[in-house]
Amino acid sequence: MSEDIGTEDRERIALLQIISSSKNEFKKLSVDQLKRLQELIEKKDYSHNKKAHKSKVKLLGKINVRIYELEEGKGIFY
Repeated sequence: MSEDIGTEDRERIALLQIISSSKNEFKKLSVDQLKRLQELIEKKDYSHNKKAHKSKVKLLGKINVRIYELEEGKGIFY
């Protein structure tokens, strides 16, 4: 079964494991890592699983906010 897992899937899984280990780890990712994770998650189709698709959308929102914070500064809310 491990042969079925592609390079992009391995990379996506590795990044997801980093951020799922602790919520502080999410804030340690660089902009490049966040953008790559965003790209990999967007490619993955979760339409067959409603709960997984909802989690995907929620995570993409968090990634977008974090990228914005890193690129534009903390903003007016901090």
